[in-house]
Order: sequence, then structure tokens, then C-alpha cells
Amino acid sequence: METVPELFLIRIGLALGMLAIGGFFDIWKREVHDYLWIIFGVAGAALLIFEPSQTEMIFTTLFALIIAPISVIIWRMGLFGGADAFALIALAVIAPQITVSGNTVTPFTTLSNAAVLFVIPLLINAIRNTISKIKGENIFEGFEESTSKKILASFIGYRAKNPKHGFSIEKIEGSVKKIALSFHHAEKEEFSTKPNTWVTPGIPYLLLIIGGFLIQLIHGDMILIWMGINS
Repeated sequence: METVPELFLIRIGLALGMLAIGGFFDIWKREVHDYLWIIFGVAGAALLIFEPSQTEMIFTTLFALIIAPISVIIWRMGLFGGADAFALIALAVIAPQITVSGNTVTPFTTLSNAAVLFVIPLLINAIRNTISKIKGENIFEGFEESTSKKILASFIGYRAKNPKHGFSIEKIEGSVKKIALSFHHAEKEEFSTKPNTWVTPGIPYLLLIIGGFLIQLIHGDMILIWMGINS
């Protein structure tokens, strides 16, 4: 993809600015207005006017927009929110397959990098629960579950004294508690407000998308690189 250095930097700046604003509102209000993606997406499309190889850039952008239907499907399935889907679509317009690494990237690189980063919250949960156990806390008090299910729950969630942005993963069966490892729709299910309950954190997936895009810029596609496809 041929583009002048100034346009290249402008596209990167627009993408990072959009993600920074979106990430701020996602953490603060857990909601990002669609106007953000529309404004930055239009700005990215307007840059096509200044591209020295407009036809090539148009085809590159259209190819990058393959991510659009995939993002919408994932959104409708409830695996992440509408803001996350629109962010990926806007990125495809603003910075289609842009990287400074020289490594291979695809229309799915930001999303695949974000998926890899999803392991971080799981490790944080495990560390949090391990620390609680070391302190002598009975985090599974009142539960009757197998050891394997408790281990799985320790990666997926934690026992929150005052949950704020988490989905409940426990249920009552008779007089005992059970771990409920069910699917939680990102937009339709309400956060738990019950004190001292096991929850899985409602992670702002947009933060993972930001991380995935940054990795795309400086490193490329982590999965392709691990597979040995570097160029």
C-alpha cells in the first residue's frame, strides 16, 4: 500500500485518537456514542482524496472492510458490544492494515490480537484468587463443587464484596451454592449488584481492541508471527 508519510502518520494519529476517546468513555460510562465512530470514519474516508494511489487505497480499504460483517455477527451474538464492532469497522476505514513493523497483517489482525490479549484478565483473576487463598480467605464458602470447576471459576471470575461491573456466575441449588458458567450477553445482561458474590468481570473489550491495534502497529499479527508467517 503506497501512501505519503504525512498521510500515513495522519491515519495512525486519527486511529489512536479515536481509540483513546472511545476507551476513555468506555471506562467512564461503559457507553460510547456512535457519533465518535461516524466522525472518525468519515475523516478516514476523506483522506482518500489526498492519496497518490487512490484506486489501490480504495481496494485496500474495501478488503479491510471484510472485518465489518464479522464484527456485526460477533456483536449480535453478544460476545462484545456495538461500540467494539463499530470501532473495528472505523479502523478498517481509517487505517486499513497499517503497520510499521514490516510483518504480515490482515483485516482481522486487530481482532485476533485482541482475542490473544483476552488471556490477561484470566491471569489477573487467577492471581487475585490465589492471593485471597494465601490470606486464608474461604472464597468458596458455601459452595459444593468439584475441584476442577473451582479451578475453572478461579480463572473466569472472583468473589466480589461489592461488585460493580461484573456478571454473576453463581446460583443456589437447594441449600448450597453452585458455579454457573453460562454465557453472558455483552449488551442485554445486567451487571450483578449482589454483595459478596462470585462474578466474571465485564471487561471493556474496547481496551483489548486498543491493545490489539497497538500490537498491529509495532509488531504485526501475533498469531501469524507465532505460525512463522512474518512477511
